Amino acid sequence: MRTKLNKKEIEKFSRQIILKKIGALGQRKIREAKVLIIGIGGLGCPAAEFLIRSGIGTLGIVDYDKVSLSNIHRQTLYTEKDINKSKVRIAKKKLNEINPKTKVNIFNYKLNKIKFKKIIKNYDYIIDGTDNFESKFLINDLSLNYKKFLVVGAISKFDGHIFSFDFKNKNNPTLRDFYQEELVTDDVLNCEYDGILGTVAGIVGTIQANEVLKKILNIGKNLNGFILILDLLNLNIRKVKLNKRK
Repeated sequence: MRTKLNKKEIEKFSRQIILKKIGALGQRKIREAKVLIIGIGGLGCPAAEFLIRSGIGTLGIVDYDKVSLSNIHRQTLYTEKDINKSKVRIAKKKLNEINPKTKVNIFNYKLNKIKFKKIIKNYDYIIDGTDNFESKFLINDLSLNYKKFLVVGAISKFDGHIFSFDFKNKNNPTLRDFYQEELVTDDVLNCEYDGILGTVAGIVGTIQANEVLKKILNIGKNLNGFILILDLLNLNIRKVKLNKRK
C-alpha cells in the first residue's frame, strides 16, 4: 500500500475517514482500488461519479457511444453542450475535474471478448452498466473466469435489479442463474421503448458504487447470492435469494 494520506486528502475525504469502519486505512484501500465500469450511461454515470468522489485510485471506463439529447435526463455527467461527443472522453474530463488524482483510463470501443480479456485482468472490481444481454453475459462469463467481483445493474420503467457476484468462490451463483440466455431479449432493458425515470437509473447506479466500496473496505454485507429488486413507483424493495442452477 502506498504512502500515508497527505493533508489535502485527509481534509477532502474527512467525512468518510471519520467513520469508524473506514478510517485512514480504509481510505488508503479506496485509493489503491482499481474499478472498471462498462457502459457510462444512466447507471455508469452515477457509479463513476460517486467512486471518483470517494477517492478511487484507478477507474476504467468502456463505452463506444456518443452523447445524444435523449441521454441528458438520466446520464448525469453530460449536458446539451456534449451532444455528438464521445461519452468516455467527456466523462474522463468531468471526472478528473472532480478528482484529478484518480487515474481514469478510457476505452472508446464496443465491448467484445478479445478486447475485454485484455483489460479485465488489470482491474479488481467490475461494474456492469450495459443495457443489452449480449454484453451482460460476456461480462458475467469473463468476470467468472478471472475471479473478479462483479456488480450488475438492470433498469426498466420504474424498476431496478442489482446483483453482486464474488467469483473467487466458484460455487456462487452467476447472472445466468437468473436470466436464461435463450429466454431473454434486449426489449427487457430497452429504455427507448419501455422508458425509464431518470432517478431510477441514479439510484441503481449509486447502489452499484456502494456495493463496490463495501467490498473494497470489507465492511457490511454484499448482495452476493441475492438479487435486490426495486419497485420505485410503489417503493417496494425486496432481497431475494438467487439459487445456482444445475
